[in-house]
Amino acid sequence: MSELRRDPIVGRWVIISTERRARPQDFLRNQPARPPSTALCPFCPGQERLTPKEILAYRPQPGEPNTPGWTIRVVPNKFPALQVEGELGREGVGLYDRMNGIGAHEVIIETPNHKDTLADMPTKRIEDVLWAFRDRIVDLKKDGRLRYILIFKNHGAAAGATLEHTHSQLIALPIVPTSVVNEIEGCRAHYQQKERCMYCDILRQELSDGTRIVAENPEFLCITPFAARFPFEMWILPKRHAGHFEESQKSQFEFLAPILSEALRRMDKVLSRPAYNFVLHSSPQHEKTGEFYHWHLELMPKLTQVAGFEWGTGFYINPVAPEESAKFLRDAEL
Repeated sequence: MSELRRDPIVGRWVIISTERRARPQDFLRNQPARPPSTALCPFCPGQERLTPKEILAYRPQPGEPNTPGWTIRVVPNKFPALQVEGELGREGVGLYDRMNGIGAHEVIIETPNHKDTLADMPTKRIEDVLWAFRDRIVDLKKDGRLRYILIFKNHGAAAGATLEHTHSQLIALPIVPTSVVNEIEGCRAHYQQKERCMYCDILRQELSDGTRIVAENPEFLCITPFAARFPFEMWILPKRHAGHFEESQKSQFEFLAPILSEALRRMDKVLSRPAYNFVLHSSPQHEKTGEFYHWHLELMPKLTQVAGFEWGTGFYINPVAPEESAKFLRDAEL
């Protein structure tokens, strides 16, 4: 029988549809081959002129900006959703509210190698990517207009990627998105009632239960969440309580990189390198959420489509129980 499961953080309900029971091979699709030529890829070394001027670059050896020799490069998005320049210009238009599209939209080019994926990269290179995330958040926090900074990755055309060369994106917003507000309010309510962090409670329960654990190391736990919206959805949770990703210590990044790498490689093994999204959930800027909010990373393979029922009700239908997803992922031979 199908189950209704409630996410204890935001109160969102999902349907675990066991009648639609599915196995990893049920989601496999033919993946488009990578193009043989990288001559026109704007993210490859030697093509720096095709992107806006870099904001940040890691180079093993000193070199001129916007030239080859980098290992990670951050540039403004050539077609930004929001722009840094200008004033917010908040105003009312009758019943409605509006403001100018002020913010930031950046691209983190994770490697100079066109053929690499994040899952293929050595953990030290993944750790460098995490440091680039941190460095850009710290810099953008100086802008008092920006209230929320989102880092996300679209991998594969089905997940929204428009370029093959592996990269992540950052969008900084002058408002806190409603979904983030709902998540924070769910955590705040739990803390007010129990004086404990919701995510810390989830960590304790998942460690005790064990059926939804995918991977673990001294600093992080990777699980399939109890009320998973999507097949093989995973969360990576820091074991140390912290509200802001950018306040993580070097030792934590040294453990986050390998567990992220392991999660991606297990997903690739079980699901034959699917398209996926990941989203970094961190506290809004300039807000005190440290007592009750807990940053984390959500990883979602693109295996099913959100259709009319989901849009009309806010429910998600997941044809794979999270416990089964975890077992498939955990048992994969790497």
